[in-house]
Amino acid sequence: MPTVYYIRHGETDWNVAGRLQGRRDIPLNARGRGQAAHCGEVLRDLFARDNIDPASLGYVSSPLVRATETMEWVREGLGLPRDGFKREPQLIELSFGDWEGATIALLHQNDPVRIAQREHDKYHFVPPNGESYQMVEARMKRWYDSLTGDVVATSHGGTCRGLMTCLGVATPAVAPLVDIIQGEVYVFRGRELTRYA
Repeated sequence: MPTVYYIRHGETDWNVAGRLQGRRDIPLNARGRGQAAHCGEVLRDLFARDNIDPASLGYVSSPLVRATETMEWVREGLGLPRDGFKREPQLIELSFGDWEGATIALLHQNDPVRIAQREHDKYHFVPPNGESYQMVEARMKRWYDSLTGDVVATSHGGTCRGLMTCLGVATPAVAPLVDIIQGEVYVFRGRELTRYA
């Protein structure tokens, strides 16, 4: 099974405000750029420890700018050209549909019935004109099954949870509740997950 060195994108101003980003194309803020650069350093140390040539791996990012910027900083930290990676549509974040741009607090006021349904079963819930974690898991499984070797991926919290579920690292009930930390590297080796900060 291929190893995935998975990095959630760095912080954005919408993260700070607690706004649901989904497919909205929000850039990194200054702290986010620092987190991305830190992940490059973490990977550099991991690869040196394990005697891995960074140039021997595949590099792939969600097409959203917060993920592609993160990958550019990561690759710079590894001494690789910033632009030498693939943009993969299957790694795009879970769509929150009509809810994108809103905060959870605002949704409690404006859409209390559906937000209660989501809190009862986050894995299966589909936001209006959006996507469920179950749907994200299915595309993350397609992506993972297409891999032919180890890869560094920059993507999102929702897609990380989908990968956790499809690899059996977490159950559908637990995965949507896992906090995916920015500025850390998540290493998926088969059914094992190790985090490095």
